[in-house]
Amino acid sequence: MYRLLIYAAFVFSLAAVSFAQTGKDPVSTREMDRINWMEFRETVPSKIRTVLLPTGTLEPHGVINNGADNTAPTAMAKTIARRTNAMIAPTLPYGMTGSMEAYPGAFQITESAYRPFIKQILEGLAKNGFQNIIILNGHGGGQTAVLQSVAAEVAAEKKVRTLVINWWSFASDETKAVFGEDGGHAGLNETAFIQAIDPALVHPEKYKDEMATAYPAAGTWSAVPFPSSIGLYQKGQGYPKFDQKKADEYYKKVTDKVADLVIEIVKKWDAAGL
Repeated sequence: MYRLLIYAAFVFSLAAVSFAQTGKDPVSTREMDRINWMEFRETVPSKIRTVLLPTGTLEPHGVINNGADNTAPTAMAKTIARRTNAMIAPTLPYGMTGSMEAYPGAFQITESAYRPFIKQILEGLAKNGFQNIIILNGHGGGQTAVLQSVAAEVAAEKKVRTLVINWWSFASDETKAVFGEDGGHAGLNETAFIQAIDPALVHPEKYKDEMATAYPAAGTWSAVPFPSSIGLYQKGQGYPKFDQKKADEYYKKVTDKVADLVIEIVKKWDAAGL
C-alpha cells in the first residue's frame, strides 16, 4: 500500500512539473462554482488533488469593507491556485464574529450552527475527490479553534489531509518586515492587504487614530462589544498607513509565503506516503 501511495505521488508530481514547465492549465477555470461537472470529473483527482477553501465573516474593519475577512482569503486563493495546482471552493462568508457582532452590517453564526456546517462542507470536498483540503481562514477568534478541530476530525474520518492557515498570524513576520511594526485587526497589515486587492474598498478620509484600541493583555479587561473596529496587537503599533506601494509589496510577500507553505506541506505529505 505504501509503495502504491509513493508511486501515485510520483506520477502526480510529474504531472505538476509538466504543468509548471508548459504553463498550460489542465482546467478551464480554477473556481468550483464556475466549472462544468464533466470537466471536473476529468480533472479531479487525476490532475488536481488540492482544494482551497476561503473562510471569513462579516464584521466591522475600521475604514475597509465589512467583508474584508472574505475579500482577503478569496483574493489569496485566486492568486495562488495555479501555483499550488488547486481548485478554489466557494468562499464561506458567514462566521463566528464574536465581540463585534453589534456593529452595523455584522453577522454572528453560533458555534452550534457553524461547526456541523463547516464539517459537511469539508466532507463534501473529500467526497468529490480532493485529498488535500486547505482552509484559507480570514477570521480569528473562536472560529480558528473550530476550524482546526473540525479539519482534524475530517482528516481522520475521511482519510484526507487538511491544513488551516490563518494568514495574518502566519505572515506576522512579513508585516514587521514591510512596515517595521506589528499590525492588528483592520490595522496597517489587513488594511494594506485589502488596499492591494481593491483600493476602492479603503476609505482613508474616514480614518482617525481614535478609531483604534490596543487589545488588552490576558486577564486585564474585556469588553463586549469591543469598543473599536480597529484592534491593535501592540499598543502604539499597527495604525493604518494607506501606502499603496507598501500595500502591493505586502500582498505579494504574504501570498508567496502562503503558497510556499501549501506546496511544502503537500510535498512532505506525499514524501511520507500519508
